[in-house]
Amino acid sequence: MYNHILIRYGELTTKGANRSDMEQILERNVRQALAEWPQVRVGRIHTRIVVELNGAPVEPALQKLQRVFGISSFSPVAVAPLDMKAICETAIQVVKHELAGKGAFKVEARRGNKQFPLDSPAIAREVGASVLRALPDTRVDVHQPDLVLEVDVRKAQAYVYPRRVPGLGGFPIGMSGRAIALLSGGIDSPVAVWKAMKRGLSLDLVHYHSFPFTSERAQRKVEDLVGILAKWGGRLPLHLISVTEIQAEIRKHCPESLRTVLLRRMMFRIATKLAAECRAGALITGDSLGQVASQTLSALNAVDAATTLTVIRPLATEDKLDIIDVAKRIGTYETSVQPFDDCCSLFAPRRPKTNPKLDEVDRAEERLDVENLVAAALDSRECKMIGA
Repeated sequence: MYNHILIRYGELTTKGANRSDMEQILERNVRQALAEWPQVRVGRIHTRIVVELNGAPVEPALQKLQRVFGISSFSPVAVAPLDMKAICETAIQVVKHELAGKGAFKVEARRGNKQFPLDSPAIAREVGASVLRALPDTRVDVHQPDLVLEVDVRKAQAYVYPRRVPGLGGFPIGMSGRAIALLSGGIDSPVAVWKAMKRGLSLDLVHYHSFPFTSERAQRKVEDLVGILAKWGGRLPLHLISVTEIQAEIRKHCPESLRTVLLRRMMFRIATKLAAECRAGALITGDSLGQVASQTLSALNAVDAATTLTVIRPLATEDKLDIIDVAKRIGTYETSVQPFDDCCSLFAPRRPKTNPKLDEVDRAEERLDVENLVAAALDSRECKMIGA
């Protein structure tokens, strides 16, 4: 029945001179999402992307598009030539397919092509009358219809469609640049990664481990999380970096109460070096303000002082229950709650300092060979590409 999909995008249309570049990125991402069907063709018309299915299955294609950031909504469409009789015949077939010839409908028409001889109200009247004549068991109900039939008359052809499927919104991945995301394996950081991708960021993910104190199963858990996230954002690079030596040196030379802050500062330094290599302009973390001792304002300020990059915290003001809801919706929750310790939980002090001062953190860090520890950690790096 439906041989095309019409894609709409919201925020992109407000971006002025940069809109064309953003549309090209979204078009590319749509093409990649539908790559398993080589016969599919993707193109643009004014403020829309049109997918020609050419025999590809419509419902699986719609499911793929529900995971593409930057789309506000999309519809399976039947295409008709710019002829009123052909448009009406197509509309009849769509109503028959959707309502089995029975039920209430209304018609909403748009005339994007101002050269078409009928205006929008006239198109709607003509289509509605044709459907009623052809399908006598249907009726028009403009208040509570079973089907809203939309007719969109464009420059080259008309699109007839029965519904709008909500998209993810946001920006297409790649539009906002590149960032390094710190992925712990808990509930929060995968949600932060997902939200960062929704704002158009391409990401390199970095996971810090303390092998042999953290297990291979803990690492596989993180790889599983990246695999889930890749279903939303395409293939993702995961950098696995050991901080075992760093933790040993902090434990040996520094106050226990500052362990977590000092470790996170080292993580930020490592991620900053990695960002230079990956041409990334920001760090992404799953911090939620005040959730744990290391996420007080004082602790966050002390950690941020270790990098020159912008630090983006998508969850900073989110409640834990709201974060959990998103984790369940995107499919990461069940994996995140698997009981494998990460390097931070194993290293947590008994009484962490909740309001560390930057000068005391700096004094504690003077006992560490920071530069060589960062270099050694980067030397331990293993990189994997994860996802289809």
